Amino acid sequence: MPRSQYAVRLAGGLLFLSSLLFATVSSAATLSIGERIYREGVLPSGEPVQAVLRGDVLVDGTTFTCISCHLSSGLGSFEGTVRTPPTNGVKLYQPLKISYNTSGVLRAPMLRPAYTDQSLAEALRAGVNSSGQALNDVMPRYMLDDPDMAALIAYLKSLSSQPSPGVYDGKLHFATVITQDVSAEEQEALMVPLENYITKRNNQVKVYESSPKLARVTEVMFGTKQAVSMKLSLSKWMLKGPPETWRSQLDEYYANDPVFALVGGITKGGWKPVHDFCEENRIPCILPITDYPVVSGTDWYTLYYSKGYYQEGESAARYLNSRENPVNDEAVVQVVRDSPEGRALSEGFVATWLALGRKTPVTVTLKEGETLTSDILHGLAVKEKTPCILLWDGPEALPALDLLATGNDRPDTVIVSSGYLGKSLWTLGDQAREFTCLTYPYRLPQDEARQKAYLMTKGKMDVKGDAELVLKRTHSLILVLAQAVMDLRGDYYRDRFLDAISMMQDLQAPLYERLSFGPGQRYASKGCYIVQLTKGPDPQMVKKSAWVIH
Repeated sequence: MPRSQYAVRLAGGLLFLSSLLFATVSSAATLSIGERIYREGVLPSGEPVQAVLRGDVLVDGTTFTCISCHLSSGLGSFEGTVRTPPTNGVKLYQPLKISYNTSGVLRAPMLRPAYTDQSLAEALRAGVNSSGQALNDVMPRYMLDDPDMAALIAYLKSLSSQPSPGVYDGKLHFATVITQDVSAEEQEALMVPLENYITKRNNQVKVYESSPKLARVTEVMFGTKQAVSMKLSLSKWMLKGPPETWRSQLDEYYANDPVFALVGGITKGGWKPVHDFCEENRIPCILPITDYPVVSGTDWYTLYYSKGYYQEGESAARYLNSRENPVNDEAVVQVVRDSPEGRALSEGFVATWLALGRKTPVTVTLKEGETLTSDILHGLAVKEKTPCILLWDGPEALPALDLLATGNDRPDTVIVSSGYLGKSLWTLGDQAREFTCLTYPYRLPQDEARQKAYLMTKGKMDVKGDAELVLKRTHSLILVLAQAVMDLRGDYYRDRFLDAISMMQDLQAPLYERLSFGPGQRYASKGCYIVQLTKGPDPQMVKKSAWVIH
């Protein structure tokens, strides 16, 4: 072949490959634009989508996003009398038998024709469905130009279009992540109940498979036999070494075992490497046990029990701000041990305090190994003229508190963290109890003792201390997991798994006062008490605040 002819063909081939690459990038970019419109109500320009509500009310699309009603999976929701139908392409582009009117009330079934791109755009802009009927007034009418409308429709077509990874061999495949710093007793308190639940579920599936009559009854009861026909599997992913090595281990585990979701899990440190792995791969991670969750208002895929130590600091700020005689900004002092616990407590307090419109508090940092003395606390009370000191330190702070109680010029209030003090909080001296308040993010001990439900998972396990706390959390995890698996009803999409959890009723469970869920909510336990200890050898906790502090 002549050299010039080869060059022409090579150039043509490169041009063809370039066009394919551009088309792929363009398609990905289009889906990204559509996803942002759907999830955030934001246009490519960064401006919010404009919409009209109830005929003539102009609203901001960031307030009335598609995801807020149709949820992340696009498979819809049901709240009160309003049923929000699926809005993903698989459902929209085929005929649908409708058994509800526009107010969500049952009626005689009718057939809604399949949507086309044109009729779907008409529905989104004018609120008229493919049958020519007006949609419910709660559905905004979105003001989108043709390119943005095309991007949104392209995203809807991709939404929940293929089953997620981890669904094969007739099973939903899960994994739980455990780091090597967790004791054998705590690992057992997590794994044994989880494995017992998996075994029980799979045995129930076998019963349904062997009884066609029971399978039919179940199908009528739940609307689909798939609610109880899918078996489960559970893998244990052990992470070793420092956190900076965890990502490569997670990648290797996932390459060999592409699971549907991570359930539970436990570490003594932070969860961020696992959190980031799940966000980037869009893998749900349900209720891992950690005192250092990632605190974020935008991430989606990890659902935590609470914000951990950060939440205790956050609640202290809300408590001080809500008192009848709130402290002056200049009078707030926090003493912070330079440790993971101290930093998380301080971050939660400062972020919330500033968000409430308050000024930055005076912060005194205690270095690792530095002894906190009553003289330091006395000095702060005199120098800063503060009626309140936030003491974010561990058990080593208690002697200084007891000495502070015997001196003059003590502050009116000292707030400490029950989580950081651990069991040593019960050794606080009687005089110090008069002015010391504690953040307490659990059900009060005297009330929690009445909650015996977790014993269902305890069985014959002899657990105490930290292992019992793990067991109680695992009980709540199993309640959530069992309900979510049922509520998938054959829609095996990761986002639908999270949607199912978001639509659950609040759980009354051991340890936490309540676990509540909702679309986009990432922290199930949102409360924290402020308490004081009664005097005497057998102290009780007395509430100084409500569970949820606004």
